[in-house]
Amino acid sequence: MAINLVKGQKIDLTKGRSSLSGIMVGLGWDPVATKKTGGFLSGLLSGGGGADVDCDASVLLLDENGKLTAKENLIYFGNKKSKDGSVVHSGDNLTGEGEGDDETINIDLKRISPSVHRLVFVVNIYNAKQKKQDFGMIENAFIRLVDNQSNEELVHYNLTDNYAGQMSLITGELYRQGAEWKFSAIGEGASEPDIGSIANKYS
Repeated sequence: MAINLVKGQKIDLTKGRSSLSGIMVGLGWDPVATKKTGGFLSGLLSGGGGADVDCDASVLLLDENGKLTAKENLIYFGNKKSKDGSVVHSGDNLTGEGEGDDETINIDLKRISPSVHRLVFVVNIYNAKQKKQDFGMIENAFIRLVDNQSNEELVHYNLTDNYAGQMSLITGELYRQGAEWKFSAIGEGASEPDIGSIANKYS
């Protein structure tokens, strides 16, 4: 049974689970249901113009100093595989509609380079600034970790805060401590409008 985390909680993933070698990280979200009031003009005049909110999942592989040391270690729909081959992105989902994970990232824990100490998972809204969109237009966001071999869901974290005005979310972090891997539920909004701006914070 999965452990449901709340913001700020941490869990040891590999201690007592030596067979865990690979995990799937699933990220999901839903667009807030549109209220059918105000008519045609209201839709044109309101922020977002009624366009779909396109969220993108990314992961940054950081060194022991919390720095992104190679552009190949920023994994997103435009760069689906890390430099060491340990992290693979499933690809882009443009709408977030439907049940379950919207985008997934597979991680081979045994292949992660010794120089990588933290993996930071991010969701941002594509072209948020241009489309005047923010995470107040998104609901039911979550991040979950699944054992790739047994398909057992290990961790589930629902992001329940109000993220209105934020264009990016730092959802969680996988980090190395000695020989073990741990996961931290972060759930922090950020004003950076794109993944490039977020990556600059770690350069």
